[in-house]
Amino acid sequence: MNIGSTTGELGHSLQPRHVAMIALGGVIGAGLFVGASSAIAAGGPGVVLVYAACGLLVLIIMRMLGEMAVAQPGRGSFAEYAALGLGPWAGFVIRWLYWYCQMFGVGAETAAGAKLLHEAGVPGPVWTIGFGLIGLMTIVNLLSVRAYGELEFWLALLKVSAIGAFIVIGFAFVTALGPGPSQAVATITQHGGIFPEGLGGPLAAIPIVIFSMFGSEMATIAAAESADPAANIARAGRSVALRIAVFYVSSVVLIIAIVPWTSIVPGLSPFKAALDVIGIPGSGRVMSSVVIIAVLSALNSAIYVSSRMLHELGRSGDGPHFLASTARNKTPYVGVLVAFTFGSAAMLAQMFANQDMFTLLAGSAGAIMLFIYVLIVAAQVRLRFRCEAAGIALGFKVWLFPWLSYATIMLMLGVLAVLASVPGQLLTLAISATTIAIVFVALWMRRRAEGRMLLLHSTAGE
Repeated sequence: MNIGSTTGELGHSLQPRHVAMIALGGVIGAGLFVGASSAIAAGGPGVVLVYAACGLLVLIIMRMLGEMAVAQPGRGSFAEYAALGLGPWAGFVIRWLYWYCQMFGVGAETAAGAKLLHEAGVPGPVWTIGFGLIGLMTIVNLLSVRAYGELEFWLALLKVSAIGAFIVIGFAFVTALGPGPSQAVATITQHGGIFPEGLGGPLAAIPIVIFSMFGSEMATIAAAESADPAANIARAGRSVALRIAVFYVSSVVLIIAIVPWTSIVPGLSPFKAALDVIGIPGSGRVMSSVVIIAVLSALNSAIYVSSRMLHELGRSGDGPHFLASTARNKTPYVGVLVAFTFGSAAMLAQMFANQDMFTLLAGSAGAIMLFIYVLIVAAQVRLRFRCEAAGIALGFKVWLFPWLSYATIMLMLGVLAVLASVPGQLLTLAISATTIAIVFVALWMRRRAEGRMLLLHSTAGE
């Protein structure tokens, strides 16, 4: 890599197939293959409803992003649409919060990947494996945009194929090849019912589920480096979120129909546990390999997106200008190196923390993402009203406007409020709330500094 160019220009070598797989790759990682165990253990069988609801939420959000991208093409990432709808402050807040989410994701995926590789027999302590893992993915992201896109395409293709194969095998086992549908129903209901922990269990699982699904909006960032940004964003909005919802809901339903939810161990892959029950020779080992590949893919995507968001912060003026620096191969090396630093810090924290870093970081990112989604929906409402007032015909729209948009905002705010009453979520929400508060304080300080500069210029003019 040649570091020396500071033009701030990114490469434009990603193709539509890269964009589609980047979106899928970012959401099918440790959050599904590993995080599903924590979600099921917390919520019991009722967590399926949480996955279904969150999948619908992602679908709606992607539809909104597609509508805004088609109405105002060429704006770049979704943060720019938020700024267009709500004002520059929204762009500032979303860019920094989303970057924080991706940093939490880098840390969570690094922690999960290191633990999985350690359990698979890789020698050495977990933290040294984690350093090697984050170092390898950093090198990939420093090479070039095309190198990242090709690697992510094949990694994502492999894990999506594995999920599809699991759904086919699991469905065949539940309906015909196993004990039968009656036993599947018994497995789901005979261990405390659908809501064995009450509604508090599924509610506690929401941050992990949101973390596992957030990432579809990656397409709006990746599309900025493709030949036809608006068309690719719209295409992703129509298809990617729906496919993700099918993968998640179907997989979790099959898992709890095959394996009693009380026997699922948080932090271990429930997919492997289900395949062990089915009894196909060697399938458990194959799934363990796929889980590790899935984590590598998600970590690869998290580094990519976090570096692009930090680059945008530098270019937009919402962060120091040096953040927009790129190497001669048009790679935003500053953001990639920052991601490496955060992943390394997560490994150091795991050495001394009593709590699992994956669960803590993933839950915090999920809660922050809900707040970001609130701002995205609010921006969509404002922009839609402006388009209608100006008589602009939209070829790609959100359904049931404006009532669906209003209901989505109220639902997300309600979830955040209810989570505050769940004891197990206090630390997670505290980290999320502190992060949001820091960003708003930074916004206030920036506006105050800008006000002083304007005052100085006006005084000098006199």
